[in-house]
Amino acid sequence: MIMGRRRITYIVLLVLVLLICAASVVWYSYSSVKASMPGNAALHTVQLDGQTIQVTIANTQASRAQGLGGRTGLANDEGMLFVFAQDGVYPFWMKDMLFSIDIIWLSDSGAVIYIAPDISPTTYPATFGPREPARYVIELLAGWASAHNVKIGDIVRL
Repeated sequence: MIMGRRRITYIVLLVLVLLICAASVVWYSYSSVKASMPGNAALHTVQLDGQTIQVTIANTQASRAQGLGGRTGLANDEGMLFVFAQDGVYPFWMKDMLFSIDIIWLSDSGAVIYIAPDISPTTYPATFGPREPARYVIELLAGWASAHNVKIGDIVRL
């Protein structure tokens, strides 16, 4: 009987250890996924045409690849700011997009160098972008650039 109780105690302890390990794996996985979600990306305020826009920063390969894909929309004062480490020609497409947007490319000084207005998800897999290098790209609700008379040369305060 003593041997049976000892064996049951070992089994119970083993099950507890396995449950703790499983819970740790689940918690770690959840934390990793949650940290990579767009809603947890850094927020920043930019000024364009006298308007304040709250932008989610996309400054990693993963966050830039995800972009606004899968989101159902943006508020009028909301956008996404793509930050690149160096100037380059960065074409954008509408993969996994569910709504139309304006895309604005900026120089390293924040000057608007190219605007692709009212780009629809139906344009995928076409790409859009300037022929000259840019450092930043802002995605805004479709029609925003036209409604605020944004033009080449305007400065965005980043």
